[in-house]
Amino acid sequence: MEAPTLERYEQLVLTRVLLEKIDALYRQGRIHGPVHLGLGQEAIAVGVGTVLRPDDCSIGTYRGHAHVLARGASPEAILRELLGKRGGLCAGKGGSMHLTSVKHGYYGSYAIVGAHLPIANGLAWAAKMRGTDSVTVCFFGDGAVNIGAFHEAVNLAAVWSLPIVFVCENNQYMEYTPIGRVIPTERPLVDKAAAYGLAEILVDGNDLESVRATVAAAVNTARQGGGPSLIEADTYRLKGHSGADGATYRPDDEVAAWLEREPLRRYRQALMGGSVATAEELDVVEERVREQIDQITQEVLDDGPPDAASAWTDVWSDGSWQWRN
Repeated sequence: MEAPTLERYEQLVLTRVLLEKIDALYRQGRIHGPVHLGLGQEAIAVGVGTVLRPDDCSIGTYRGHAHVLARGASPEAILRELLGKRGGLCAGKGGSMHLTSVKHGYYGSYAIVGAHLPIANGLAWAAKMRGTDSVTVCFFGDGAVNIGAFHEAVNLAAVWSLPIVFVCENNQYMEYTPIGRVIPTERPLVDKAAAYGLAEILVDGNDLESVRATVAAAVNTARQGGGPSLIEADTYRLKGHSGADGATYRPDDEVAAWLEREPLRRYRQALMGGSVATAEELDVVEERVREQIDQITQEVLDDGPPDAASAWTDVWSDGSWQWRN
């Protein structure tokens, strides 16, 4: 594994601060509709983002803010999308659960659990048909392993040897239910790998450098024609399933134990322990990022609403409404 760097620490901080700002805006009533945040899971998104090439693809769930940010989308474009402003990733029309930025290689956040895994296969199959060596990374939660589309997608990827890496962000809870209550095995993903002829790959999802090393190896395998990989990344969300969830169903001692292992704290300790930076230098990084996000947020809030005529753009119709109604 590589040594921790200040650059990657700043990426982690940027991701955390942006997610905290989104949480605050939601609680202020400025963001409408459900918001699902990956607070505490930042190391997975950042880790994957740092090993992918610009021509690689990634695709994720409704908890996709960190994933699109990690592929290069700007915090401003993300905030504009969430606040329904012009200049948003999807012109302010997709909102929190449907973030997409094709120009950055991020092919969407999907609200239906597991539904995007076959779509990810399509991206990987397209790369194979075109004769390129680009790779697709597909993120999903532990709950998706009980969805039929998961099994269909992984089976097909293995049979066709697709250049795809499936990354399960196992945050221990299927919405409000501990994942252990709804699976007959110890691990939701690792214990299924053998059924598809794939290796069992488990990584500490709160350790950025471990994530980078593990994903880099899987991406390299896929890029060289070695087929798909299944990676289970152990992590924990610091807040509830959504902004409206107080997460009171989680034991206090469990939350406290995972808080000690959260990715920013661990990466900060690694930097100081390796004499890469002092606590004061890391504080400066955090303060600079917070000021940056505060400034961007205020500029977006001060901007007016989009032109009403834009409601008629990006709308598709084949005329079928005439006979359906």
